[in-house]
Amino acid sequence: MTHAPEDGTIEHKLDKLADLIKDIRVAMFTTFDAKSGRPHARPMYTQKLDAKSFTGTLWFLSDRSSGKVDELAVNPEVLLTYADPGKNRFVAVTGTADTERNPEKAKELWNIHAKGWWPGGPDDPNLVLIRVDATSAEYWDGPSQASYLFSLLKAAVTGTRTQATAEHGTVAP
Repeated sequence: MTHAPEDGTIEHKLDKLADLIKDIRVAMFTTFDAKSGRPHARPMYTQKLDAKSFTGTLWFLSDRSSGKVDELAVNPEVLLTYADPGKNRFVAVTGTADTERNPEKAKELWNIHAKGWWPGGPDDPNLVLIRVDATSAEYWDGPSQASYLFSLLKAAVTGTRTQATAEHGTVAP
């Protein structure tokens, strides 16, 4: 594995993180059970990620009565995992989450998916926003599937170990 060169600037790191996850809409959103402390993961749709103005904050919509809201009230630490097997790209983001009622922000994030869950619109009393401020991320950005398969085939034919490599690194916004 190779490690990504980093120029060390916050902007570079945030650009890298945004570029890695901008096309992966669904994250596995992991909270920690309020009673047992065990991880609890579920798929959640990441709301409008603008790679050009990304500040390290990710937004999610949720129901006010959801168990994750209770879990976040006890422990705001979260783990978000993103996977795009077609691009051989995998990202794990850690962060701190907070829930809020914010109809103005909800209007900004509103989409057809939200309308299906909260028919009352951005002012729906059951709608809460989850704001996740990323604290770090680790990623694996591998070769395309075609490149990987070629490298694998070559290794199998020659009896050598595959030379397929992935870019691996960490990002700390």
